Amino acid sequence: MSIVLGILTFILILVSLFLVLIVLMQKSKDGGMGAALGGGAAEAAFGADTSNVLVQATKYSAILFFVLAFVLYLGRIYERTHVNAASGNKLPTITAPAVPAATASAPAAGAAATTAPAVAVPAATAPAATTTSAPAAIPAPATATPAPETPKK
Repeated sequence: MSIVLGILTFILILVSLFLVLIVLMQKSKDGGMGAALGGGAAEAAFGADTSNVLVQATKYSAILFFVLAFVLYLGRIYERTHVNAASGNKLPTITAPAVPAATASAPAAGAAATTAPAVAVPAATAPAATTTSAPAAIPAPATATPAPETPKK
């Protein structure tokens, strides 16, 4: 499948270059770039029907360009989903880290040998006991007297 997609990519590059050249060969109404890059040569090659031939070639090459681009898009999607899955190139498997060796505080021999990693769980705090007494009065802020400014010399 990748060989076919490579060939279609090469054809797409050729079609895009051909499309650029065909557009540049067309004669513009004000004699711009088309006249400088071969407007006269195209007339000499195709005769009086130069504009019709170039317009038709532009239409067909543009259609071919978009069809090839869409086919390549679908081909790459197919390649990514089907071909990679069939060849076993799935996501890599992640192995769990090694369990540390048993320490002196290990459980007794009769206990299970596997241990789960320790998870820090915050302790639940009980709400403080409420009293029915009136709230304490908030003292008024003390007014500070500004320091006298020193005279400038």
